Amino acid sequence: MSAVDYIRPQDGYQMKALSSFADIVVGGGAAGVGKTFSLLLEPIRHIHVKGFGAVCFRRTTPMIRTEGGLWDASGKLYRKISGAKPRENTLEWKFEKGPKIKFSHMEHESNKYDWQGSEIPLIMFDELTHFTKSMFLYMLSRNRSTCGVKPYIRATCNPDPDSWVADLVEWYIEQDPNSPNYGFPILERQGVVRYFASENDKFVWGSTPDEVYQKCKAFIDLQVEASGGLVQPNDFIKSFTFIGGSIYDNKELLKINPGYLGNLNLLSEDEKVRLLGGNWKISSKGNDIYDFKKFNDIFTNSYVPEGQKFITTDIALKGSDKFIIFVWSGKRLVDFHVMGKSNGKQVIDKIKEYAFAYSVPFSNILFDNDGVGQFVDGFIEGAQEFRNGGTVLPNNESGEKENYNHLKSQCFYHSGDAVSRGEYFVTEFAANKKYDATMTLRERLLWERKAVKRGNIDKDGKLCVIPKVEMKNFLDGQSPDVMDAFMMREWFDFDENDTSGSNVAISQSYDSDDEERLNDLLDFLN
Repeated sequence: MSAVDYIRPQDGYQMKALSSFADIVVGGGAAGVGKTFSLLLEPIRHIHVKGFGAVCFRRTTPMIRTEGGLWDASGKLYRKISGAKPRENTLEWKFEKGPKIKFSHMEHESNKYDWQGSEIPLIMFDELTHFTKSMFLYMLSRNRSTCGVKPYIRATCNPDPDSWVADLVEWYIEQDPNSPNYGFPILERQGVVRYFASENDKFVWGSTPDEVYQKCKAFIDLQVEASGGLVQPNDFIKSFTFIGGSIYDNKELLKINPGYLGNLNLLSEDEKVRLLGGNWKISSKGNDIYDFKKFNDIFTNSYVPEGQKFITTDIALKGSDKFIIFVWSGKRLVDFHVMGKSNGKQVIDKIKEYAFAYSVPFSNILFDNDGVGQFVDGFIEGAQEFRNGGTVLPNNESGEKENYNHLKSQCFYHSGDAVSRGEYFVTEFAANKKYDATMTLRERLLWERKAVKRGNIDKDGKLCVIPKVEMKNFLDGQSPDVMDAFMMREWFDFDENDTSGSNVAISQSYDSDDEERLNDLLDFLN
């Protein structure tokens, strides 16, 4: 008789996470706790239930398939179950009684709609902080069941104070900055079940379902009435808990791979506190130019006033970079245009088209003068040049040149500060326009934001941003085109660049001599 291989959770985090009856459990412990193992263990309890199915999400497919990743981990566990059959091409396991466990990605915001009409009894998110709040809420609406298993959600994550998940678990984390435990999970609150409803994209919390109902009574009653009584108030209220943990709970890992703990101790002090200690107030993004939460506000700061009209444009004719036009009214981004590979005539015509449509004087057009952008000056009379590596501008108050290595760094730092002060607004019209087949402008801005970081102070003590080649490392090799055009708006706020008295006439004319002259120049530049 062959030996029986028992599969069970370890005491500590794993046992707590797998014992909770809450509708939603988020495991937000430190690295090495065994969060992913617990996630994979969760659906096994239902593999004998006819009609049961589970989906486990990672943000991208490579994260699932990578060596030692989620798919490999599932194989180590599920192959021990009699009758379990893997289907690697579809990333799913099928069990004898029919239940399936599928692994899938949600790389782009639009991928959530791939699950429209789905009925998923158990939804799991590995690394919840990698997903957007709207993805989570949409999939919550797909969390349905007719197989007899009450629908529920399980998720894991590492601490990330800049993510929306930090707000979700706030009650479970010490928020007092004067406490020695600031940012760490509050031990006595781990596993405590709370309740919430989502009203107008905001979570409303309470210690009991009735407390939540009273806070959302008008909203919930309206929905109950509209359903003709087919749904009840409690159907809008979810139970929730958060469970932290420590690598020291994971005895099996420490036995098999004791060097992992040593590797964590090699991290910087901040990263060690975050990943080893499980602290939710230590940011891994301390060198970001744009604060995560404040940058999200640019899409809701509708109070930002209209103002003088401007165009900022980042020009690209060849390669993978995009040609970007941003149209501004004050610091309201009111429209934008993106074009892939383009020729010189298309660039000039498109800039003039937007200038005419929005009554932007040519003197209020700012173009990137590096590389091929330099041809613009000869064809849009009075347009202003932005030189990325150019001389820094003097401070408006002191008149002294500021302490940056070049103009691009100066404008990025000023832009980040202005965003933190709430000075920018991206209109809904502009935000929802498509950047490409997979992203809107809103999504692209949020994606590129993380690539704009402070660089090391140079030998002269000057502030700088990291080089573009390093920014591309955060963007799968792509250029931060929209953030460049966004940053350039700050140029107009320096007194030295005041264009309020300028008024170069707008013309849509573009004759054959212009085209011939432009082509000659482009041949020379190339």
